[in-house]
Amino acid sequence: MKPIHRILLLLGILAPLATGANPPPRFPPGSVWHQNIAAASLHPNSTSMINTLVGLGGWGNGNKFQIDFSLQTFPDAPLGSPMITVVPHHEKGEYYTPDCEALPATMPVPTGAAFEGQSGLSCDNEGEDCHLLVRQGNLLYELYSGNFSGGVLDARCLVVWQLNAVYPPEGRGEHCTSGDAAGFPIAPLLVNADEVAANMGVANSDLGHAIRFILPNERMATDAALGGDENKLYVRPASHAGGPIGPIGTVPYGVRMRLKSNFNMTGYSAAAQVILRTMQRYGIVLADGGNIALTFETDRYTTAKWATLGIDSQTFWNGAGGSTPVLVSHFEIINTGARIGETYQCVRSTVTVTDLIFKHGFEITS
Repeated sequence: MKPIHRILLLLGILAPLATGANPPPRFPPGSVWHQNIAAASLHPNSTSMINTLVGLGGWGNGNKFQIDFSLQTFPDAPLGSPMITVVPHHEKGEYYTPDCEALPATMPVPTGAAFEGQSGLSCDNEGEDCHLLVRQGNLLYELYSGNFSGGVLDARCLVVWQLNAVYPPEGRGEHCTSGDAAGFPIAPLLVNADEVAANMGVANSDLGHAIRFILPNERMATDAALGGDENKLYVRPASHAGGPIGPIGTVPYGVRMRLKSNFNMTGYSAAAQVILRTMQRYGIVLADGGNIALTFETDRYTTAKWATLGIDSQTFWNGAGGSTPVLVSHFEIINTGARIGETYQCVRSTVTVTDLIFKHGFEITS
């Protein structure tokens, strides 16, 4: 076990992992992503927002709480891995600034790294999201709309997250995007097969972090009264909104939803129950627009495999074993603050870097 993993284990962020397992990237205690919301206050309009979302069709893809396994995080790039230059998107010439890392910039691309849904470093970044996620020590590199060609990575955004940092409420900055439209980190909000396997044998256990989810744009709220660009808006913990075009009464970008404590887990496997308890205690956060609700990390780099754990794309909606399909109506909405009109005028923030051993920090620009 690496020193940082041992520290996280002692602090309760990670559960014990099998030898050779690859734990997912995580932030320090105090991060919003590790906030237990089991007893958090509900939004006063929780019921009406849930009912509106149900009326709009609920989850995407036929109201199925479906899982996509295409995202993959290279677990820990060795020092000395090739550092590849990032340039603006070749076809469009686009690069999101000042939201993303200032160019010229580089990121480590170790042997074996691969784009989302791919086996290597080629990706159709005109038609696909093409994320490339690589951790190296305390740094997490998340590339969006990328492709490797001609010795460079052309992309619309590169974000470098500091895994030993406690970010402020506005994350990397108000109105600032990231590899996800909500401005969130991606890899730390995915569900990882090794972390699920590590918790299956622990009574009443959970993963200790919020989980990323997605909705179609037409099911996310807009509000002309907030003065946002094209009436767009978001709520904390988001710092940005993508393309919401739904009615005022539905859920906003960044919404944090909690699975009800009385949800019936009968019929679900031990692995699935770990994930469901996580949704009850840490919630799911609305990160991006799309049709498949959940995104779990591929088991390309993990010791545990999803098939062995009995988790597949249909686990939470097919009713197998007499289980209750997970519906929007089984959730409630946490009060995370006022709606914020989206201006797209990114103002970058500062973050506090926390030394996990000596418990001191210092200010740096994110």
